[in-house]
Amino acid sequence: MRTSAVGSSEPPAHGYMVRPPRGRNAVRGLTRPASQRASLGRPGERPMHRAKSAGFTLIELLVVLTVVAISVAMVSLALRDPVDAQLEREAERLAALLEMARAEARADGLIASWAPLPADQQGQGAQFRFAGLPKDFPLPSRWLGDPVEVLVIGAMRVQLGPEPFIGAQRIVLSLGEHRRVLATDGLAPFSVAPDT
Repeated sequence: MRTSAVGSSEPPAHGYMVRPPRGRNAVRGLTRPASQRASLGRPGERPMHRAKSAGFTLIELLVVLTVVAISVAMVSLALRDPVDAQLEREAERLAALLEMARAEARADGLIASWAPLPADQQGQGAQFRFAGLPKDFPLPSRWLGDPVEVLVIGAMRVQLGPEPFIGAQRIVLSLGEHRRVLATDGLAPFSVAPDT
């Protein structure tokens, strides 16, 4: 059996070396080898060298999920059918035009209406017509893009004034296989909805 003498360079099997007490690092003459002291630090402190974890942090996962969600949203918007988008734009535009004409008819007490023109009457590029409004209140008479097929449910034209209550009215707009409905209950403004 070997014994370790004071000051020998070979540590004993139990991991402690006997040295004479020196300075602050001495604890009753027993100290740990330098390789063990570096990783342990002082009592109450965290170890100086930590093992690198192999997983992802929560922040990294949230950033990746956010990027993926934004990418999916952008792709889904980019893949929207252009015909459906055009019909939606035309329906919203027509609803705004009808409300402008309705407000003018109420303000001036005019009997105003809107009607689509049949294909054989679409002279000079007009595709629909507002009737009964003053000449100094010009409103468009053409669609923005391809001609839209229009069906006014239960009538030939849409009554816009002069009364505040104009009765329930529905207009069906079609472009290809896509459809949108403009409807009012007579008091509320015209609103756009998909054809169901």
